[in-house]
Amino acid sequence: MFNLIVGTGALTMPKAFATAGWLVSLVLLMFLGFMSFMTTTFVVEAMAAANAQLRWKRMEKHKEDDEDEDSSSGVSDTDVLLQDGYERAETRPILSVQRRGSPNIFEITERVEMGQMASMFFNKVGVNLFYFCIIIYLYGDLAIYAAAVPVSLMQVTCATGNHSCSVGDGTKYNDTDKCWGPVRRIDAYRLYLAAFTLLLGPFTFFNVQKTKYLQIMTSLMRWIAFILMIILALIRISRGQAEGHPSMAQLSGIRNLFGVCVYSFMCQHSLPSLITPISKKKHVNKLVLLDYILILAFYSLLSFTAIYCFRNDTLMDMYTLNFTNCEIINVAFIRYFLGLFPVFTISTNFPIIAVTLRNNWKTLFHREGGTYPWVVDRIVFPAITLIPPVLVAFCTHDLESLVGITGAYAGNGIQYLIPAFLAYCSRKDTQLVFGSGTVNKHLSPFRHTFWIVFVLIWGFSCFVFVTANIVLSEPKL
Repeated sequence: MFNLIVGTGALTMPKAFATAGWLVSLVLLMFLGFMSFMTTTFVVEAMAAANAQLRWKRMEKHKEDDEDEDSSSGVSDTDVLLQDGYERAETRPILSVQRRGSPNIFEITERVEMGQMASMFFNKVGVNLFYFCIIIYLYGDLAIYAAAVPVSLMQVTCATGNHSCSVGDGTKYNDTDKCWGPVRRIDAYRLYLAAFTLLLGPFTFFNVQKTKYLQIMTSLMRWIAFILMIILALIRISRGQAEGHPSMAQLSGIRNLFGVCVYSFMCQHSLPSLITPISKKKHVNKLVLLDYILILAFYSLLSFTAIYCFRNDTLMDMYTLNFTNCEIINVAFIRYFLGLFPVFTISTNFPIIAVTLRNNWKTLFHREGGTYPWVVDRIVFPAITLIPPVLVAFCTHDLESLVGITGAYAGNGIQYLIPAFLAYCSRKDTQLVFGSGTVNKHLSPFRHTFWIVFVLIWGFSCFVFVTANIVLSEPKL
């Protein structure tokens, strides 16, 4: 879970911290971490309720099969007895399930994805809204990835001076500045984007499997890169070379900071894959809380060392690029490793997310019993998955804004609204099926309805706040 959450969003956090002020950033980071933990417990509760429902339905089907076998022996009843038998069949499983299997009925043994939970607990409109939200989020994810790799390559290869030593020296480059001879920086960026699309885009048309060793390598590189950045910043601060003088609060930077923080705590959509394999889930909420505390401490350490080490105007959208300056580190290998770090890690994730988005499109339009024509299945769905994020990346490479908008809108829905509705609807469903006295063993610590209402009000308020902020700041843009 730590590895999943601490991803691309963490690299854009230092710049967001600097633009919003350290005090506002710390308070908002802690609050959003708490909110994310709360909604994580909601998703775990909904997973347990979904498992109970599936288990109960299987038991029901098994009983029906047994009853069908009995009835085939030739015994017939009157209509009244049939009606009575039907009514008993409706009530009996509720009681028998509770008596025989209540300790284990809510055990999370089967992986139930968020889309399946939405289908179980939401109506048709709710299911469509869920898929709309997750598709928009995945599009934003792909656009961020498609922009981050070419930006890193452009910054490293287009730097003037001695072997990319001036990338992080505070020099502000325009897109129209020269890169190599007549080639401008924006041209180089678009060339890298085209190469990235041609190399990784085709994976969208196939299934990506067996990425275990790629993920292990990516995890190791991520840990090495983040620890290196923190140590290098601390060394620079301890030597008295720190240049940062961050302000306490700048309200104008809150919008992007909010989106970055939401994006940086995102794990709700992957919880079924993370929680289900755990063998003993008795203390799962405590383990998740420990994870969030560690992540909060890690983000704070990374961001505070960054904003005190570098001047606000020199912090780059992709924090790794601040370490490609010879004054920060004179070892060429480390400079290139940090400068190109996003290229390696993001490139391994891009095909997986693209395939996930493609499959969500297929599920959204799927009709039971129907199949797609070959052209639609193999060409149309991959094309509508790949083309929009590449076009967005072609038009802009402002990573802070891309992360901010993705997190503030689609991320807000996935992290706050959907888990709150899942918890509310699953509780209603559980009481309806198993009776009001049934207690879900994985019930969230935030079990009072107040917390669900609070999360929903907070989520909708964030939509309004972010939209108002964008509208009011548009003339300045």
